[in-house]
Amino acid sequence: MANDYARPGRVRPAPENFLSDEDIAAINKGGRRDFLRSAFIAASAALAAPAVARAQSAGDPAILELPPWSTSLGLPVAANPYGMPSKFERGLVRRESPGLTRVGGSSVAFTPLQGLFGIITPSGLHFERHHQGWHDIDPARHRLMINGLVKSEAVYTMDDLMRLPAVSRIHFIECGANTGMEWGNVAVPTVQYSHGMLSCSEFTGVPLKLILDMCGADYKKGRFILAEGADGSSMTRTIPMEMVESGEVLVAYGMNGEMLRPENGYPLRLVVPGVQGVSWVKWLRRIEVGDQPWASKDEAVHYIDLMPDGQHRQYTSTQEVKSVITSPSGGQILLDRGFHNISGMAWSGRGKITRVDVSTDGGINWREARLETPVLSKAVTRFNLDWVWDGKAAILQSRATDDSGHIQASYGQLRAVRGTKSIYHNNAIQSWKVTESGEVSNVQVL
Repeated sequence: MANDYARPGRVRPAPENFLSDEDIAAINKGGRRDFLRSAFIAASAALAAPAVARAQSAGDPAILELPPWSTSLGLPVAANPYGMPSKFERGLVRRESPGLTRVGGSSVAFTPLQGLFGIITPSGLHFERHHQGWHDIDPARHRLMINGLVKSEAVYTMDDLMRLPAVSRIHFIECGANTGMEWGNVAVPTVQYSHGMLSCSEFTGVPLKLILDMCGADYKKGRFILAEGADGSSMTRTIPMEMVESGEVLVAYGMNGEMLRPENGYPLRLVVPGVQGVSWVKWLRRIEVGDQPWASKDEAVHYIDLMPDGQHRQYTSTQEVKSVITSPSGGQILLDRGFHNISGMAWSGRGKITRVDVSTDGGINWREARLETPVLSKAVTRFNLDWVWDGKAAILQSRATDDSGHIQASYGQLRAVRGTKSIYHNNAIQSWKVTESGEVSNVQVL
């Protein structure tokens, strides 16, 4: 194995990392077919580009000759009072999919999972999903009202809430429509578009149970809450009271050590670990305690599962066990044979990930991957597996298991129960095909 490590394989990033601002503008103006064509043209151009120079027998000037930054003064601290990524990482950004129609303020921007490390999503790359656009709300004017089946209805300012005992917890948030296009055999080119409505952050706030206790909530009759947002769509979602009673549900104002970003609900949002992101109501303005589900507009028509018999399955909020290989993944290119680190992410709305298995032959044989710490409940878990690529075609897959005993299903298993006409809650095994030339693309294996 020492020889395999001595000649490590190299991976060229996904094609969108090479696109210029002009390329991006052109793609955003076009349709999905134009986008796919542009993505694969970019991938071909990347393949034709010169490979990274290797050290020659005469020596590598990049290490033998001191570069300008080693012989001059750098910029002062005041030059960048709020830290920003390097200009050389400017291609790693959230991206909208041209294949999704934007209606009014309804839009989505995908997290570039292929370029992330560990489990925390940087705040600036956290995926966005808006039903009526986003606002930068003045926290001094924002209020949270508690009403319904409580002894004392109340209105809280941000100052009131931030004086209460706070907790910080790491959780993933995933849109119920993540991987939705794959239901219809639509093979989007990269993991950013197939799985990018997923992020994982540290959230800080007050347990909702504490606030409801202060208001004297009737937990015997009030078995549900209604969460309402302050955005133009007045997003409203029903949440079972047992989730609140567990202490997991937070009224959050912080994310990754700072205040929430405006597009992620500043100054206040709900955090409901393990359930689809639409229930994590942003710009939270009201909590009502009630005795039955509300069947609001956002849960009677949307985010429900169309079953094979034509009926809709409602209130299926839990995000089931799921995983995806992020490197190598669609749009990337393996530049060398030899050792490669297969890396990916696994998560479950039911608890902790206990195992991830990886296959390089389309599911015929499986090997157990390493779970990197920390392994947290209802959070992303990073996994890695050593792989020596022999230059032959391969199909890479990952299959996760959680501590409730649920095992990630194949597309054949999932469609046998769910059919093919759904949009939401697709947790099937993702497959990436590696050709003999090293190009990686999205395929489906039943």
